This record gives sequence, structure tokens and C-alpha cells, in this order.
Amino acid sequence: MAFMPTLPLTVGFDLDMTLIDSRPGIKAAYEALAAETGAYIDADLAITRLGPPLEQELAHWFPEGRIQEMGDRYREIYPTYAITPTPALPGAREAVAAVRAAGGRAIVVTAKHEPNAKLHLAHLGIEPDAVIGWLWAEAKAEALREYGASVYVGDHVGDVRGARAAEALSVAVPTGPCNGAELRKAGADVVLADLTAFPAWLGAYCAERA
Repeated sequence: MAFMPTLPLTVGFDLDMTLIDSRPGIKAAYEALAAETGAYIDADLAITRLGPPLEQELAHWFPEGRIQEMGDRYREIYPTYAITPTPALPGAREAVAAVRAAGGRAIVVTAKHEPNAKLHLAHLGIEPDAVIGWLWAEAKAEALREYGASVYVGDHVGDVRGARAAEALSVAVPTGPCNGAELRKAGADVVLADLTAFPAWLGAYCAERA
């Protein structure tokens, strides 16, 4: 498949474990939810499998009938516990800046609750052109197609599937729960060590298609 950039170039980024290391904040939020409800949640285990929608994780710790309630409560307390402890991953700001320097648009497409995603980015001073939440795996293709993204950058095999569904180039970073071999097997076109390698890669990508 030939991947041709749109004009202007639009690059999508995942959020958790791609642009931000959300493990400390998510762990704190799960611990707060456990303390409030009296439920057992292994927060250390939960943060090893970030990526899928929150409800999939809550299903390990709550009966089916309480998952929606607990999801709503988690998202309500999330800003109190999760925003401040969460840092940007190395190269995140530079990756977004590289897209802008190339004359393009940077968007964030994430499974996270959109208001909380925006709080993270504002707290860290990362300013994409758009933030679209509540989309996971192949559903991410909806936003990628809407914004004309030719590249999608993520850390999870679900992100690879989303890129492929949108016929966008899948650029993967093994900074989350999936290693490089898993990302390649899922169909990633490019695997970078982390986002610090993204600006150089983007420069070569743009030059090749100029």
C-alpha cells in the first residue's frame, strides 16, 4: 500500500503511554476509587495494561452491574488524583512541534474521556490542533479519516489497528504495554524506540514524499 500525505499534513497521536506516562496518575486514581468503594483493585497490575477503554479494566474488579457507575465515578475523581502526577514522555513536546514545523496539524485521538485528556495536555503545555476522545482501536479511524490524518502514532496494537482501518501509516513506539515485536506483528509500518526519534523520522518521511 502506498501512503500519500494529505495537504496539509495531519499526524494523529495516541495519548496514554505515547505522549504521556499516565501510569502514576492512573494508579493514584484507582487507589482512590478502591479506598472509596472498599473494592479490591490491583492498581499496579492495572497500569501494566493501559490502552483499552476503562470499562474493560473495571470489569476485572467490579460486577457487571456496577461497571458504568464505577466508570463514571472514576472519571469524576480522575482530575483530582491523576493530572498532576502524570509527566510527558520523552520527546512528546518535540514530536508535536515537529509536525507544526513541517507545516502540518497534530491531533490527539484517544480512548480516554475527552475532558480528562484535555486536562493532561493543558497541564503539560502540549497544544494539539484537536483532541478527540472515547475512541479505541478501529474506532479511532473515524477521527483519523475526518481530519485527513496520513500518520497515526501509538503504543498499542489497538493503535496499529486504528491506523490500518483509516489507511494511515502506523508509527508505533514500544513505550506502553506492547513491545516492538508485538507492534510489528500487528502491522505497524514503522517502530521507533520512542518519540525522541520521531522528528528525524518525520523529516525523512516528508522529504521522501515532497
